[in-house]
Amino acid sequence: MPLEDLHRLAKRYEHYKGIASENHLHAAHVFQRDADSEYEATLYNPFICIILQGRKEVHIGQNSVSLVPNDALLVSHDLPVTAKIFEASQTAPYRSLVFALDLGLLRSLFDQVGEVIQNESSASALAATSADPSFIAPMVRYLELMDAPIDAQILGPMIVKEIHFRLLMSPIGGMLRNLLSVDSHASRIATSIKKIRGSFREPLIVAQLAEIAGMSPSSFHEHFKSVTGTTPLQYQKDLRMIEAREILMKGAPSVSAAGFEVGYESPTHFSRDYSRKFGCSPKHHLALAK
Repeated sequence: MPLEDLHRLAKRYEHYKGIASENHLHAAHVFQRDADSEYEATLYNPFICIILQGRKEVHIGQNSVSLVPNDALLVSHDLPVTAKIFEASQTAPYRSLVFALDLGLLRSLFDQVGEVIQNESSASALAATSADPSFIAPMVRYLELMDAPIDAQILGPMIVKEIHFRLLMSPIGGMLRNLLSVDSHASRIATSIKKIRGSFREPLIVAQLAEIAGMSPSSFHEHFKSVTGTTPLQYQKDLRMIEAREILMKGAPSVSAAGFEVGYESPTHFSRDYSRKFGCSPKHHLALAK
């Protein structure tokens, strides 16, 4: 079975990465955890993730997905999420295979497939479904190249392109299809996300983002939420919280200093938002670093 082969190869690949002097399979990553986690905030970049063992829940805004073995999670935009791992132990760790997506590579396929696809208004930037053999089979072939570095250099990029094509044409690939057109709402929102990420410490002016996206403020707000599942302001706030947690866990001089570094002017406001996001005060995470 392709999924059984993928799991077997993923376990081997994790070991291979630890001993190989150079890893030629740059698109793949095996994520493994041997204990359940708390709900943790993190930033997802575009990827396809196949759950191989254990269970995971992912939340963004009011949307959530629950993932079990053989499920696939597709993320088309940079998304700040909250995730929790279940059913993980040393004898049966949580394990998933993650393939990074190259949006430039996806857009390069537009000339060949653009005429046969249409925008899908109900598509989401975070979508889950049962893994499809159409994209599992090339993933198996990709990992099989781990023992053949020359083959990996020559054939690897072609298989990566096939994986992107299979995802693009799959039932889960609606938002990827929306992204193909540079003038689509999905593409415009991706541009605004890039702007927010690059200046998340600065005050958020929705009217400016809407202008960049070529939309009215109300239309921009609507399309941003339909794509990402959250509002522009909450998106920025989540980015700030994720960065602040990193700063605190690395041993910031103080809670106030961490808040100022991510753009907060009020320490009280920062502490309130942080506690709401993580369920504990920023002092708690700062104490863990010391």
